[in-house]
Amino acid sequence: MLNAVIVDDEPKAIQSLSWELTNFSEDIHILESFTDPEVALNFLKTNTPDCLFLDIQMPTMDGFQFLDRLSHRDFAVIITTAYDEYAIKALKHEAIDYLLKPIDSDDLKDTIEKIEKYNSRNLNAARLEKVLLNSNVLSSAKKITLNADGKLIFLNTEDIIFVESDGNYSTIFLSNNQKIVVTKKLKQVNETLPEHLFFRIHNSFVINLTKIKEFIKTEGYVVMDSNHRIPVARQRKADFLERL
Repeated sequence: MLNAVIVDDEPKAIQSLSWELTNFSEDIHILESFTDPEVALNFLKTNTPDCLFLDIQMPTMDGFQFLDRLSHRDFAVIITTAYDEYAIKALKHEAIDYLLKPIDSDDLKDTIEKIEKYNSRNLNAARLEKVLLNSNVLSSAKKITLNADGKLIFLNTEDIIFVESDGNYSTIFLSNNQKIVVTKKLKQVNETLPEHLFFRIHNSFVINLTKIKEFIKTEGYVVMDSNHRIPVARQRKADFLERL
């Protein structure tokens, strides 16, 4: 059974989509529906559906702003709109499908199949990641395991110079000049890193303490081995100096 959430400012649109979903497939259950995106965001902080049907044009907050504000996104996102000019932007926000209103039954059938495939892949990936993470812990390996671009990546923590936040994404900068973008917030990445080696020096940055080349006290930033300049947040300066 797939649990779905619908967010649309038009009650009639919600009613129509709910009817289509529940009558089209016995495997779809409407967990909740919302006309107010703020209320929906609060619900999704503590509830994880299998899929989210999201309208783009809403008066208080558009669908893309809604996605940017999600604290986590472990579910399939399907964009619903009466306009077709948002298709490319929907793909950039990693929506798995794009449905034009009024929604065609054949299109909806294809969407449900995509949701099922998406959840199956994520479930298997989560199980494998859990096994591999446990394996790393048991072997005392200095590695972290992350999902990026549909694959699991194993990183030696000693190769990480710093991590930079970009909203719901994080960019990991490595000592070989490679950059890896993961769909995790900086807080989530930081929780996987060894606390004795890494420090959140700023709201947007976590650094490897062993990769600091210089600390410019007068200007309040550190220079890393890669020559990147990372600002030291004023409120974190005392804790940072203690760690040094």
